[in-house]
Amino acid sequence: MSSSDIFIGETIGTAVLILLGGGVCAAVTLKRSKAQNAGWLAITFGWGFAVLTGAYLAGGVSGAHLNPAVTLGLAIQGGTAWGDVPLYLGSQLLGAMIGAVLVYAVYYGQFHAHLTDPEIIKAQPAEEAMVDQTAAPKAGPVLGIFSTGPEIRNGVQNVVTEVIATLVLVLAILTQGLNDEGNGLGTLGALVTALVVVGIGLSLGGPTGYAINPVRDLGPRIVHAVLPLPNKGGSDWGYAWVPIVGPLIGGALAGGLYNLAFA
Repeated sequence: MSSSDIFIGETIGTAVLILLGGGVCAAVTLKRSKAQNAGWLAITFGWGFAVLTGAYLAGGVSGAHLNPAVTLGLAIQGGTAWGDVPLYLGSQLLGAMIGAVLVYAVYYGQFHAHLTDPEIIKAQPAEEAMVDQTAAPKAGPVLGIFSTGPEIRNGVQNVVTEVIATLVLVLAILTQGLNDEGNGLGTLGALVTALVVVGIGLSLGGPTGYAINPVRDLGPRIVHAVLPLPNKGGSDWGYAWVPIVGPLIGGALAGGLYNLAFA
């Protein structure tokens, strides 16, 4: 496929992925949203449908990686040329940022109603606590709409969680080609991948929020940092390396394991 195919497919597909995935997080989180407090099941299935939609949109154009961990796993497995990897990654990051901005546009009124609510403002840490370097940084009240965060902040455990969850995702994608003809599942593969994402969210998502995709976290986190949101709090950059490093290791391990066990 051409460079323009990769750029267009990955940018649009990842933007839609983040629009729908971040959108369900906004719907469940924000005051004055009809879906507020809908819960974890809504989030996990919302992200699954987001993957399904983005993959269907981009599948025939760029192959619908939509995730640097998938791209890395496919490059190690041999299904993607290493020379195309930077274009995939750059397009995915751009798409993730566009999707996050679109979530902000859709929920503009709810963001401002939520962040100017007296209860939300009162819950923010005092100024003296924010400069306490010994305390774990408190995430802003809407950061969870844009990026992930751990329930227990332990760097090793958090990375291991992301590695294992991403290994499951990427290995499930790579092994879709192991049918009688060796041609993969075609468009049905997007549905299988979406169901795998739902399963990961339900089973492995509790500790860290299952980023399993570096740009899913990094792109929206950048957008959170620059958006003019009142009382938005910090972007928790001290944790941002975990959902980048963990999924990349998981994707690389999946590619290597595929070559050892399935190729």
